Amino acid sequence: MNAERRARRGCLVLTDLATGSQRLVREGDAETQGEAVQRALRAGRSGILEGTKTFLNVYLPPPRIVVVGAVHISQALAPMASIAGFDISIIDPRTAFATPERFPGVPLHAKWPEDALKERPLDAYTALVAVTHDPKIDDHPLIEALEVGCFYVGALGSRKTHVRRIERLLSAGVPQHRIGRIEAPVGVDIGASTPAEIAVAVLASVIAAFRGRKMHAERWGEAGGA
Repeated sequence: MNAERRARRGCLVLTDLATGSQRLVREGDAETQGEAVQRALRAGRSGILEGTKTFLNVYLPPPRIVVVGAVHISQALAPMASIAGFDISIIDPRTAFATPERFPGVPLHAKWPEDALKERPLDAYTALVAVTHDPKIDDHPLIEALEVGCFYVGALGSRKTHVRRIERLLSAGVPQHRIGRIEAPVGVDIGASTPAEIAVAVLASVIAAFRGRKMHAERWGEAGGA
C-alpha cells in the first residue's frame, strides 16, 4: 500500500470485518473486482461494501492541476481549484506573467515546462491545462500529458487552432488516438466568454474527468482507446 501511495497510484484495502483478513487492490486491478470497488476508487470514499461485512479503505493521491500559462484564466482558476480540493500549480517561462503578485499563494514555476516537469513529473492523478496559445510553450507538456496518461488534458484555442495543433503533434509522432483525448476548445461548453467563466468551464471538465475515469489501462490509450 505504501509503495502504491509513494508512486501516486490509487489503491484500496479490503478488510473482512468478521475475520480481520485484509487484501490490497490496486487501481489497475479494480476492473476485476466489481463495479462497487470501482465506484469507491472513483469517488475516493471508504465504507462498508453494500450487502457484505467487508470494509473498503480507499487511498487516492491528492489530485492536482498543472496549468501551463500564467494568464487571466489561470488567475481565476487557481482559487476555484483549491476550493474544489485540487492542488494547483502554474508554469510559464514568461516572467512578466508568472509573478507572485498575480498568483499569491499559488506554486508558481517561471521556467520552461520541460524543465519544470522534470522536477515534478506529470502522472495519472494530474490534469494538464494548456492556455498560453504558444506552441513553443504548450506542445511539450501536452505531449507528456498524453504519454503518461493524465486523467484530463485540455488546451485553449479555437477549432482552427486545434487543427494546427493536431498537425504538429502528429508530426512529433503522437498517435491519433492519444491526441483525441485533448479537450479543445478547453472546458465544458457553457458559452463561457470571460476568463472567470472559462475557468468555471475548465474546472467542471476536470472534475467530470476525474470522477468518470476508468480503472484500466485503456484510459491511457495504450490499446487504441480514447
